[in-house]
Amino acid sequence: MNIIGVFNEETQLVDALHELKEQKVSIDEVYTPYPVHHVFELLERKTSFTWWAFAYGFMAVVLVLSFLYYTSVIDWPLNFGGKPSSAFPSFIVITIILTIFSITILSLFTFSVMAVLYPGKKAVMPDERATDDKFVVVLRGQGQEAETARLGDILRTHGAAEVYEK
Repeated sequence: MNIIGVFNEETQLVDALHELKEQKVSIDEVYTPYPVHHVFELLERKTSFTWWAFAYGFMAVVLVLSFLYYTSVIDWPLNFGGKPSSAFPSFIVITIILTIFSITILSLFTFSVMAVLYPGKKAVMPDERATDDKFVVVLRGQGQEAETARLGDILRTHGAAEVYEK
């Protein structure tokens, strides 16, 4: 059973999250119509997504430069007026472009896997208004009526327009 609080203002949501954090309440998820950086800080959730993107970029640079070196120096060296086959400056532009392309495609795939997104998946929203203009906090309830009432009171005290169970 989840307890859902719907707020009209960002400041009310942030105040309620501060109070819930002080009370050591486990916050399941927060839905906002736009990014609220205070919420990210309060939830203290870290992601490995940036490390994956860095690894993809490093891997792309190594593979692209290895491929370019192999094709132009080892496999098919061409002599253009005595110029060296391994002219590194000529590799820079295509390396940058292919690295950006690789990071973009692989990061999109990684994000989809981490967020469990796939074509045809039905979106699960606790409150449809979160995509319009409301701020929604979802708390995982333990099923105890006293605990549910206490959490509802905390949310209402900080300006929740609605509090309900789902």
